[in-house]
Amino acid sequence: MKRRLYGVCAALMLLAAGCGLHSGSPLVADVAPGSIGKGKPLDGVDLTVTSKEFTEQLVLGQIMGIALKAAGADVLDRTGIQGSIGAREAVKSGDADGMYEYTGTGWITYLGHTEPVVGAEAQWKAVHEADLKNGIDWLPPAELNNTYALAVNQANEKKYGTKTLSDVAALSKSDQSAVTLCVNQEFASRDDGLPGMEKAYGMDIPPSQVQTMDSGIVYTQVSGGTACTFGLVFTTDGRIKAMDLVVMEDDKHFFPSYNAAPMMNAETMKEHPEIAGILDPITKKLTNSVAQDLNAKVDVDGQDPHQVALDWLVSEGFVTKS
Repeated sequence: MKRRLYGVCAALMLLAAGCGLHSGSPLVADVAPGSIGKGKPLDGVDLTVTSKEFTEQLVLGQIMGIALKAAGADVLDRTGIQGSIGAREAVKSGDADGMYEYTGTGWITYLGHTEPVVGAEAQWKAVHEADLKNGIDWLPPAELNNTYALAVNQANEKKYGTKTLSDVAALSKSDQSAVTLCVNQEFASRDDGLPGMEKAYGMDIPPSQVQTMDSGIVYTQVSGGTACTFGLVFTTDGRIKAMDLVVMEDDKHFFPSYNAAPMMNAETMKEHPEIAGILDPITKKLTNSVAQDLNAKVDVDGQDPHQVALDWLVSEGFVTKS
């Protein structure tokens, strides 16, 4: 694309995932405009979409890519990048043109703030304004708010009686061995993750009682209830309902708003402002309920993220199969 990531990759070893963006394949979807992309305003334009590696990101990346393709673009699929930083740097540098990202991640992880902005709209506006100087243009956000939470299975919820994160904190002091956690590596180290949560709630959890693992494995471990009592979940994950897990209320409102929004390369948006009109109607349809359904089709039913995204876009009338 316009600018490459080679210099960044050489300078920062942690962006190894970003270096992998130089591989990719054309997005294959035999689609035509529906309610979006009429007249194919992106006909012949080369665009690259990226995403992080977990299910919701893969689905959202495919949604963006299919929508842009229906509008006439030649889309390169570079979704599935491990971690947040590599995908972010790809968009920032122009190695990719856009992805769906979360406003809370933008504000805290990327821009370095320690306190979230209260309110979904205010959080998005703050990120949008602050990130423009970095060459990033955040388009309006979705209602979808994929924030963090801790969950427990039904048996352990009845055993310990925890309903809120304050209850978990109290349990960590009264019966320390009862509070064992399964979390992913990113949550274990992020300011808006485990360290911040422990500080905000006064939790006392020894490192020996915290296991890090792939996000998908956390759900099965918490469902079993033996390897760990509590586990990190994402509030839009379809496995919460499928596995009958109980989510702990964030009663101190520690976790920021993580509303999904198209995070676009600013130069790309200057060259092709019509992208906003293509993506906005789709973003407005993305709610927690929609996300849970789409995520469950992948994580519970075993469907392919691309097919799930395509089926949803067709069912909503955004695109048609040509």
